[in-house]
Amino acid sequence: MTTTTLAALVPLIPFLGALAGLAVGRAAPGFVRPLAILPTLTAAVLAVTVAVRQGGGRAIDAATQLTPTGSVPIDLALHLDGFAVLVAVLVTVVATCVQLYSTAYLRDDARYPSYAALISLFTAAMLLVVYSGDLMVLLVGWEIMGICSYFLVGHYWETPQARAASLKAFLVTKLGDVPFLIGLFALAADTGSFRITEILAAVGNGGLDHPTLIALLLLAGVAGKSAQFPLHTWLPDAMAGPTPVSALIHAATMVAAGIYFVARLLPVFAASGAALVVLAVMAAVTMIGSGLAALAQDDIKRVLAYSTIGQLGYMSGALAVGDRGAAVFHLISHGAFKAVLFLAAGVVIHAAGTNSLAAMSRMGDLARRVPDAFWTMTVALLALAAIPPFAGFFSKEAVLVAAEHTALGDRTVAPAAAGWTILIAGLLAAVLTAAYAVRLWLLAFRGRGAEAPDHGRQPLAMTSVLWILAVPTMGFGLTAGVIGDWFDGHGLTPSLTTAVLSTGVGVAGGLITYGAWRHTTALAARTPIGAVAAHPGAEPALVEAEAMTSHTAVYGTIADAADPADPGRLLLGPLHRHAATGFHLDALYTVLFVRPVQEAARLVRFLDREVVDTYVNGTGAVTRLLGTAVRRAQTGNVQTYVSALLAGSLVLAIAAVVFANVNAGS
Repeated sequence: MTTTTLAALVPLIPFLGALAGLAVGRAAPGFVRPLAILPTLTAAVLAVTVAVRQGGGRAIDAATQLTPTGSVPIDLALHLDGFAVLVAVLVTVVATCVQLYSTAYLRDDARYPSYAALISLFTAAMLLVVYSGDLMVLLVGWEIMGICSYFLVGHYWETPQARAASLKAFLVTKLGDVPFLIGLFALAADTGSFRITEILAAVGNGGLDHPTLIALLLLAGVAGKSAQFPLHTWLPDAMAGPTPVSALIHAATMVAAGIYFVARLLPVFAASGAALVVLAVMAAVTMIGSGLAALAQDDIKRVLAYSTIGQLGYMSGALAVGDRGAAVFHLISHGAFKAVLFLAAGVVIHAAGTNSLAAMSRMGDLARRVPDAFWTMTVALLALAAIPPFAGFFSKEAVLVAAEHTALGDRTVAPAAAGWTILIAGLLAAVLTAAYAVRLWLLAFRGRGAEAPDHGRQPLAMTSVLWILAVPTMGFGLTAGVIGDWFDGHGLTPSLTTAVLSTGVGVAGGLITYGAWRHTTALAARTPIGAVAAHPGAEPALVEAEAMTSHTAVYGTIADAADPADPGRLLLGPLHRHAATGFHLDALYTVLFVRPVQEAARLVRFLDREVVDTYVNGTGAVTRLLGTAVRRAQTGNVQTYVSALLAGSLVLAIAAVVFANVNAGS
């Protein structure tokens, strides 16, 4: 087969697997798990084959016109360059691991067939985004991911948290998609095409008439999809979904789509220096704000969610300084270690019977109960904190080096202001990242108290994928010297200055957090454990759902816990209560947007019921009265009808005579 044929099969096979799973899932439950795993595994093998054939060389393009539109045509196009083929490998490998993990995590779930089919559809949609060479086809995958996330985040729809989170994720991302769609049409109007290659050629020839407007419209959609400030608030709440869904969304789909889109169309954004500065500020606020929020969360998955937001901020920062190679390098690296973190968190939640770090910090021997999760999560947290030689160190350094070059004027793609903004924010975020990574590890695995519940050894389907994904977490960064050729040819190796500086501040942040933990850990015994709903015999998904419910019931919120032994509380001081709620952005949006919309809806309802309905009902009432009057005249007596006819005729004759006399006199 040709490379383009193989590439076309990569998204098609998971899509067909999803259809088959939905069609036969309940009728033939024995086929559900094979239909979940085999299509994504096959897609992974094909994606690796495509990547090997493409080899980081010239981009491979193929297209056929999908439909004539009368103006700008829409093509079914493939565009296979180094970015696309490597990201496709990430997507398919993570999706396969998630499907395998889910067979044990949701082993007794009655809705598993539809869940597995939606995971396959989600994967196919992301692959369509990755390989597509036409923006309208890309948009199809973009929107399918949105609806899949709605159903998957709301998988535990019996819980109010899941129902609210799925609706919030859908609405916030759609809020960004409206200007995004307008931006796509404006881009096509300026360049005369939806084909990515033709758009980039037009931009290179100066064919973009409104670069700033188009870039800002597109950034709104990217901010929603990739959870960047100010449209990031849906992602922490989306942790109400099953843990494997969180791993897929955070590591390889949905949030990665926005970053990948900007990387693919970076020349469009680089045509406007103002847009790059806006992107840099957005990334800087995202990095620092999410780091502070992560340091205050009690739910282990919400810590990881804010971590994702911050790491996406690094990727946005790399794009803001014009280096898409560094951005995608960090996207792939982050995808590996973030998948490990979420899947390991699922094992930890099952073993501890709680998602509360405050509760875990009062359990002994949790690390011994789940050795696979302990060691792989330790490695992934080191990668997250950018400690050498793990993958996160090399990819994060690539971002900081790109920012340094832009700040010092060595690269002129972006304004120097964008470079300084990302460099300073990146170093501050490195301190915060190391701090919340160390805090999570200490509270989860160095607790003191009664022994954690003994669930026995975790299923092989859950632990094996942790070690599979731990391999790129440890080794992918070592490819920094050669992988640059797959992107734009820019060097991705660390520089001595930024490496020493960022590693130094990261180690300092970790040591400060450790010191705070040693200071506060004596207070742990004075506070009750709370929020534990352990069922040693239950499936992990049930334990997770009950853990979320019990956390809210005990602490009043899914985000926080009144724990004086929390080192994050000591480090943040009075800022802690604000950081725990995400700096009250949800409350602000409620005041600025939700309540005005609700009041407007009430006004419309009032006008509809009291004004419009009054006119409609009045018309009906008048018609009924006329009908009643006419009905009374219908007596069935012929003499009455003849009398009425004669009387009417007489009235008409008199009227005719009167009018004739009036006209004669005039």
